[in-house]
Amino acid sequence: MYDRFMRKQIHKRINITLPQSTVEMLESVAEKGDRSSLIDSAVRLYVKNLKQKDLQEQLKEGAIVRAERDLAMAQEWSQLEDEVWQKHL
Repeated sequence: MYDRFMRKQIHKRINITLPQSTVEMLESVAEKGDRSSLIDSAVRLYVKNLKQKDLQEQLKEGAIVRAERDLAMAQEWSQLEDEVWQKHL
């Protein structure tokens, strides 16, 4: 198998144990020679989603931490805008 940069990927054989129902599900969508590829894709997608959720959580936490500061800045700008408008009226 080649990655997007056309380098040969190194493969390592591992031994895993799955519930019978998971094996049956796997076999229903992938032929015997394609199971490793399907598991590889599934793991990559799962890890990508975990990282994305982690990033979203970090962004959310950061927004919460900065919310008070951001609100104060918005209020200051609002006051400045009001002063500018008052001068031009």
